[in-house]
Amino acid sequence: MMVPLALLVLGALVAALAPRVLTRSDWPDREPVVALWVWQCAVAAVLLCCLLAMALSAAAAWEAVRGHVFAAAPHGVVEAYALTAYAAWAAPLALTLASGGVWTAWMLTREIRWSRARRRKRRAELLVRSPLLPGEEPGADRLVVLEGDRPDAWWLPGGQSPQLVITTGALRRLKGSQLDAVLAHEQGHARARHHWLLHVSSALANGFPQVPVFAAFRDQVHHLVELAADDAASRRFGRLTTALALVELNEDRGVFGPCPSQLSQVPTRVQRLLAPAPRLTAGRRLRLTAVASLVPAVPLLVTFMPGLSVLSRSGS
Repeated sequence: MMVPLALLVLGALVAALAPRVLTRSDWPDREPVVALWVWQCAVAAVLLCCLLAMALSAAAAWEAVRGHVFAAAPHGVVEAYALTAYAAWAAPLALTLASGGVWTAWMLTREIRWSRARRRKRRAELLVRSPLLPGEEPGADRLVVLEGDRPDAWWLPGGQSPQLVITTGALRRLKGSQLDAVLAHEQGHARARHHWLLHVSSALANGFPQVPVFAAFRDQVHHLVELAADDAASRRFGRLTTALALVELNEDRGVFGPCPSQLSQVPTRVQRLLAPAPRLTAGRRLRLTAVASLVPAVPLLVTFMPGLSVLSRSGS
């Protein structure tokens, strides 16, 4: 089978199987950090399949590209890929995949720009609601308290001075270590750089809405990063304290009623904290991480296999 076609079939297989396997399993909610890694590896494998197929197709279509792709390869290695066998449709395939790559880069750039614009707007609103005191430097405080009756807290990333914002309503509602649990939750997002995962998953899903694996990746990332931050907080301050903090922050938003809003995952998160399922053993977590790390290596193996076969025969 021609290598670009094999790569596309492999990418389609991973894209079809990964969402089904991961969304139907019960362990991702028990191990959200491992699940995030598995999702990243699966999506990276799909993108890598497309990238390598584009490179080989372009090498088959244009001599100039072939010279760069196989610059250091012996003549026998180039012949092993049988580039002339699919030269007729190599150019359209390479252009199609290249267009997808450019579109992906554009969507990611747009997502980052929009995010930065939203952050600038929120920082400007923050300065209006919490103006600087005389002699105070902008962004000097990592914790900002806003006057407001609605209990709320959020992390404002970006720049050299990321800040944690909390309202006075939250300060009144949260008792004892509950406030510390909320702060630990938001700091968990910051330490793990969850906002970058959210950017990438949103860019892929918005750029290719017809590709189910990217939509599933976005939805699962939004879900799993919250579970991972909940776990970070519960490890420091306990599951009961973290669950009570979630209830206090969201009780007035209607999420616990019969018609929950877009925050409907909050009751599930509270239930998960109050009645936790047993974690996977350390050995199984390690095996899952190792197997997931090997998934992006499969496209590389498929790509280099013809050349490695020629080199092994010539060496023997």
